[in-house]
Amino acid sequence: MPPLTSNALRTCVRQQLPVLRTPSVVAVQQQRRGKASDVNPTASFDSPFRGLGASATTKIPDFSHYKSKRGQDSNKVFSYFMAGTLGVLSAAGAKATVQDFLVNMSASADVLAMAKVEVDLSMIPEGKNVIIKWRGKPVFIRHRTPDEIKEANAVAVQSLRDPQADSDRVKKPEWLIMLGEAGDYGGWFCPCHGSHYDISGRVRRGPAPLNLEIPEYDFPAEDQLVIG
Repeated sequence: MPPLTSNALRTCVRQQLPVLRTPSVVAVQQQRRGKASDVNPTASFDSPFRGLGASATTKIPDFSHYKSKRGQDSNKVFSYFMAGTLGVLSAAGAKATVQDFLVNMSASADVLAMAKVEVDLSMIPEGKNVIIKWRGKPVFIRHRTPDEIKEANAVAVQSLRDPQADSDRVKKPEWLIMLGEAGDYGGWFCPCHGSHYDISGRVRRGPAPLNLEIPEYDFPAEDQLVIG
């Protein structure tokens, strides 16, 4: 038997040994999937609350016994009536609350009594003065004579420190109402700073820059004066 060459030896080995094939990755994955499908054929999620009456939550309750037996228009009228009634009651309550708040914030009876003062002018003769107290301040009431009225109107307004005509300071020429104290210089004198005022209460001498203040007053009747 002649000796075998290397090529012949290789050919002989290939014929005698079985061919070993390595399985592919795809085949391995398919095999794993097959085993998994054999263990758990369904891939859906099983809820842990299954079997605890979960189907009862999907049942719609029956409200038919609560339904009104009347017509739709009748129900609307009732709803509108209730809404209007509640609105009226709310408005009345709000009005009462605001009214009580305003009453509590308003001035008391003693304060209102000092807010206005009534004076009987028939008790003041011509050429005389009356001093009353109003809101803690002295009010000077003068029943002026015709000569005093003429004197007040004869003053040159341009020469005054605080120019003001006599007609702008009185509502009736014979009655002069102002805040001040009696004095000389034919009118009034302030002892605080030594200022002098004429028969109309206008400053004529001293450091005062303005005329005497005229309070708010009215004549509701011929011989009646209301200050305030």
